[in-house]
Amino acid sequence: MSISIKTAEDIEGMRVAGRLGSEVLDYITPFVKPGVTTGELDRLCHEYMVNVQGTIPAPLNYAPPGYTPYPKAICTSVNDVICHGIPGDKVLKQGDVVNLDITVIKDGYHGDNSRMFFIGEPSILAKRLSDVTYECMWLGIEQVKPGAFLGDIGHAIQQHAEKAGYSVVREFCGHGIGKVFHEEPQVLHYGRPGTGVKLEAGMVFTIEPMINAGRREIREMGDGWTIKTKDRSLSAQWEHMILVTDSGYEVLTLSAGSPPPPAFVTGAGSAHSAKAA
Repeated sequence: MSISIKTAEDIEGMRVAGRLGSEVLDYITPFVKPGVTTGELDRLCHEYMVNVQGTIPAPLNYAPPGYTPYPKAICTSVNDVICHGIPGDKVLKQGDVVNLDITVIKDGYHGDNSRMFFIGEPSILAKRLSDVTYECMWLGIEQVKPGAFLGDIGHAIQQHAEKAGYSVVREFCGHGIGKVFHEEPQVLHYGRPGTGVKLEAGMVFTIEPMINAGRREIREMGDGWTIKTKDRSLSAQWEHMILVTDSGYEVLTLSAGSPPPPAFVTGAGSAHSAKAA
């Protein structure tokens, strides 16, 4: 497994791309409301990326081996869609939840992140699932430091999700990222402490747990991209892009509108993460 260690120049490029990726989510937030279509959200994000930021939407025409090219600029995953929902004619209505997954390319570097949005007033279940998933992401982030293991991240996420009565999607994971959209290592959101790749300063990867209110099994839709929960239960996902620093971590996908970390995020790690704000 070849994991790239980023140079100081790379890291500076990743900071810029990460902040810009997060700023797309800041920009689109006021538009995520009842009556809007997922296609309209895609159009607005696409125009903002290209015309305002001068960034390239990474998902557009992205085609890993075995996949048809992804046709849109962002992913919009509504209710029981776990990930890779394709924007289109779907009208968001009161009570829906949607994950918007944004990846921009700036000067060759990728900035990848996602957030959950509620359409109007969420159900108690949807709010709790989103909150627990957000906590899972941050519990994973808090494990990041040189000498720790990828298994430590997955274990922290899995323990918290399952303690809440939820399940962790196994088929999709976080990933290394840089000038390439998806590179090594794979960052599983389940696992055992002390296993897997040992973390080194200069690694950059995403932590993006997908947590289901019901069972973890998935089903793939006919478009070849959209993934739903098999039992039609709600699913939630949050994503940040993380740099392993000499002493902990730095969150690269922070901007003015980023939701604050949960109250339990304290100590050295969060001090580092704040640098990107």
